[in-house]
Amino acid sequence: MTELKNDRYLRALLKQPVDVTPVWMMRQAGRYLPEYREVRAQAGDFMSLCKNAELACEVTLQPLRRFPLDAAILFSDILTVPDAMGLGLYFEQGEGPKFMHPVRSYDAVAKLAVPDPEDSLRYVMDAVRTIRRELKGEVPLIGFSGSPWTLATYMVEGGSSKTFSVIKKMAFAEPKALHLLLDKLADSVILYLNAQIAAGAQSVMIFDSWGGALGHRAYEEFSLRYMAKIVDGLTREADGRRVPVTLFTKGGGQWLEKIAATGCDALGLDWTTNMADARRRVGDKVALQGNMDPSMLYAEPAQIRQEVATILDEFGEGSGHVFNLGHGIHLDVPPENAGAFVSAVHELSKPYHQK
Repeated sequence: MTELKNDRYLRALLKQPVDVTPVWMMRQAGRYLPEYREVRAQAGDFMSLCKNAELACEVTLQPLRRFPLDAAILFSDILTVPDAMGLGLYFEQGEGPKFMHPVRSYDAVAKLAVPDPEDSLRYVMDAVRTIRRELKGEVPLIGFSGSPWTLATYMVEGGSSKTFSVIKKMAFAEPKALHLLLDKLADSVILYLNAQIAAGAQSVMIFDSWGGALGHRAYEEFSLRYMAKIVDGLTREADGRRVPVTLFTKGGGQWLEKIAATGCDALGLDWTTNMADARRRVGDKVALQGNMDPSMLYAEPAQIRQEVATILDEFGEGSGHVFNLGHGIHLDVPPENAGAFVSAVHELSKPYHQK
C-alpha cells in the first residue's frame, strides 16, 4: 500500500480535521488545457483517448502538474457502461454523444447484459491501475460513474436531450421497461465502481447529471432509488481505509436531505444551492462538495478570490467541505484563472481549520 502524502480530500469527505479546505475541479483534465488538446489530437478521437491507459493517465496527471489540486479524477466518460452493453456509442462533431442502437422497448431492455468490468471495460481498469502507479501516492484518485437515470436518458433518447420526452414517455407509459433498465444499470454500476476500487480508486463519485429534469416524486422513483441501491452495494473499505462515496445530482438542491439519507459520505452541490443553507439542512450527516459557478472562472482573479471567500464563509468553520465548481470547468477558461481559484481556496481556508 502506497502511503498518501496528501489525504486531506479523503479526510474532508469523512468530516475529519484538515489543515486547509481541499479542492479539485470537475473536468479538471480537459480542453481548457493546451497540453490536453495536444494529447487528444495524438489519440485521434475522444474514445481512443479513453481506451489508451497511458494517454488517459497522462491527461489525468496534467492538471496536477499545473495546480496544487488535492485529488486526481480518472479520465474517462460516463457513457462507458452503456457502450459496453453494445449500444454503439459515437460522437458527432458539435453535437455530443449518440448511440446507434437506442433502447426503447421492454424487449430491447430485456436483451441487455450487465457488462463484466474486467472484460469489455478492462480499459478503464487498466487506466485506474496506471494512474495509481504514476500518482506515487501524491494525492488520492477518484473513480466515477454516471447514475442509472442519467445513463438511461442517453440510452433511451439516443443522445443528449433538452426535453427528455422519449425517456419520460417510457417512465410514465412503460414504467416496467424503465425500471428493468434502471435496475440493470444499477447492477452494472455497482460492479463497475467496485472494479475501479479494486484497481485502485480511493473514492468514487456518481454523477446524476440529469436528475434535476425529473419532477419531485419521479426523482425519488427513477433516480434516487437506484443511487441508493448502488451505495448499498459498494465496497466501502480498501487498502485499510474507508472509500468515501459522493452523490451529485445537478439541479438536485431540493432533495439534499433525501440524498443524504442514502448512506453516502458526501453530497455534490451545483451553484444554485447556497452552501450555508445546505449545511444547515444536512448538518453533520454528510460532507458537502461544491459549489462555485464554473462561469466565475471567466472573472478577474480578484473577483474569483472574493467568490471563494464568500463560499468558505457560507460553509463556516470545521471540516466536511470539499471545494469544487458546481459543474465542469468550461473549455475556454484561461488556465491561469483556474490556478488563481485553487490557490485562493488553500490560502483563504486556513483560518476555518485552526480550532
